[in-house]
Amino acid sequence: MAKHRGTSDSRLVRPMRSSARVYGKIAAQVATAVLGSVLLIAATSKALADDPLPSWNNTAPKKAIVAFVEKVTKEGSPDFVPPGERIAAFDNDGTLWAEQPIYFQVFFMMDRVKALLPQHPEWNREEPFASLLKGDMKAVSAMPEKEIVKLMAATHAGMTTDEFSQIVTHWITTARHPKTGRPFNEMIYQPMVELLGYLRANGFKTFVVSGGGVEFMRPWVEKAYGIPPEQVVGSSAKLSFELRDGKPVIVKLPELDFVNDKAGKPVGIQKFIGRRPIATFGNSDGDQQMLEWAAAGSGARFALIVHHDDAEREWAYDRKSNVGKLDKALDEANAKGWTIVSMKDDWATIFPPTK
Repeated sequence: MAKHRGTSDSRLVRPMRSSARVYGKIAAQVATAVLGSVLLIAATSKALADDPLPSWNNTAPKKAIVAFVEKVTKEGSPDFVPPGERIAAFDNDGTLWAEQPIYFQVFFMMDRVKALLPQHPEWNREEPFASLLKGDMKAVSAMPEKEIVKLMAATHAGMTTDEFSQIVTHWITTARHPKTGRPFNEMIYQPMVELLGYLRANGFKTFVVSGGGVEFMRPWVEKAYGIPPEQVVGSSAKLSFELRDGKPVIVKLPELDFVNDKAGKPVGIQKFIGRRPIATFGNSDGDQQMLEWAAAGSGARFALIVHHDDAEREWAYDRKSNVGKLDKALDEANAKGWTIVSMKDDWATIFPPTK
């Protein structure tokens, strides 16, 4: 009986030993895979740490950005700037996101006009509504300011700022760009998003300074760019305080209050930020005065122009464009040595991956 039990035990031990070997091999393979994943993540993290601007080609503009940031953030450097003074101002349309074939806020107004059309059938015959409803982008892009104000009054005014914010938030994530089919909040430039993050990681405070409507931008810029709504300077309509159903609200009025474009941009910076930026970024003649004023300050300064010259991946336009015209600012950039970014040559990618 003892011998029989020993034989049975040995028969049981052999498959157990075989299973142990199999499990051991599996465990080793799992450990190898996990180690590989850890090493890949570590390598990726190191690569990102080594290159915080991966969507930028290693050309002169990227080198200029890095050199500027390093010299103003290095303590003991003659160009060192204390963190509280590291202000960077960015235009939005054409600088942080696309602006063709028309400024995106106009697409928003177009959709609002369509939504309100059943209440205003006369808009089919009246300008500027008729051109907007026909999708006549050429006519819309050439509209004088008073016509744009009329559109804004019809589509923006009368509602509370909270109501307007909800409408914008829904539109920005659901409306689609007519050419790319992307949601408008995915028409942002990946290289500029990386640049914003790089500056903030080095103690900069980043602001949007745009000719677009401030209440139109505030609902979505924090998620898109990491810039909170209180750091957005834009054109604005007049507002009023009211009690509606006993609740205090802020209401949008059908009158312009401040136009934050061209010479209005440095004025807007002084009014709402109160400190001259040491770095400014734009793409058009509408940004020229902002770049001029900021670059004229004392100490190290940085001015950058985004030049749209990539017809294949985006659009190519400058001196003759009705939208984002870049003419005098381009001449000044060349004359004064401002950094000029060629989207075609200096950006490895344009837009972020689709979600």
